Amino acid sequence: MESVIAAKFARVVIGMVDPNPLVAGKSIAALKAHGIYITTGVLEQDCRELNEPFVTYMETGMPYVTVKFAQTLDGRIATATGHSQWISGEKSRRYAHQLRSLHDAVLVGAGTVLKDDPELTVRHVKGRNPLRIVIDQALEIPLDAKILRDQDQARTLIVTRPKVAPAKQNRIHAMGVELIHFGLGKGKMFDLKALFTILAQRKISSILVEGGAGMITSVFKEGLADRVVAIVAPKIVGEGLNTVGNLGITDMNRALGLSFKKISRSDPDVILDGRLKRSALDRFEMG
Repeated sequence: MESVIAAKFARVVIGMVDPNPLVAGKSIAALKAHGIYITTGVLEQDCRELNEPFVTYMETGMPYVTVKFAQTLDGRIATATGHSQWISGEKSRRYAHQLRSLHDAVLVGAGTVLKDDPELTVRHVKGRNPLRIVIDQALEIPLDAKILRDQDQARTLIVTRPKVAPAKQNRIHAMGVELIHFGLGKGKMFDLKALFTILAQRKISSILVEGGAGMITSVFKEGLADRVVAIVAPKIVGEGLNTVGNLGITDMNRALGLSFKKISRSDPDVILDGRLKRSALDRFEMG
């Protein structure tokens, strides 16, 4: 702002006003005070879309949540035996790493760690490592899990119950991993909305949910998802693990609706990048 004032511009065009209430409008007022003519709201919707996570975080006080999954054409994220590597192609996996680099945190359930032992870091593209969050009610993940290593490179946060396996909690804490405690809510599950609220208070403005099926289902069921990135591979396996579990929807008119922002090819795969329609999500939450 100071450089704009010093340059003595006659007019400044602003796409959108900063949604941060601590700073919103202050720069505009300062520019006007120096006699600079201001035009705001030029291509405002485009600007909002470019800054989706930040706008959502500022206006709702909740993180912007992207649900990402790779599935077969018939909607499976694993075969009937649980085998899942690899559903998508190498190019799609690089794209998944790029998505991680664009989010403050990546979140999975304990089942994903037990089955796949992922690192959840950014390795195939340049970018920062997100905070790795594991929802683990019973503290089942092994002490040699990759997600517990190299805390100086990528931090990990474990969400578990207060009194479960205290000795194991101490060992994990000694590895530099933070644990936060939650009691069980409805259906003997953690209240994800309460958890995401706490994460937002910690300035986690965006979360990438990578699985597994139970976690994806819970995020949809609690109405917490803003964006869905589905990588669809040209494969059919028949019986297998569904991407999304039971949401309690029995009427097609109550299905969660998406508006697709982008549909693209990724070698053999197709990537569908959509946003949940707010009206459909509101009806789902009310039901």
